[in-house]
Amino acid sequence: MPNSTLTELAYRHQSGLEVRLLWEATTNKVSIDVVDHRGGSGFRLPVAGHLALYAFHHPYAYAFRRATSVDADGLFETAIP
Repeated sequence: MPNSTLTELAYRHQSGLEVRLLWEATTNKVSIDVVDHRGGSGFRLPVAGHLALYAFHHPYAYAFRRATSVDADGLFETAIP
């Protein structure tokens, strides 16, 4: 059953890659959801609000940089240039 408090803020689909920018109303948290239909993989990551559009447009770069520089909440410590 889908979470009724989850709102899709943006969606794009290109060359088998789907990216969604999601907002959880009850927690006021943002995440990106990525599905690669070509490789059969995907992931969902929490995103700091000020980096939401960057993560939406560059999900793999965001995921890589997130893995190397995160704070205690699992969000980037600093803004991405």
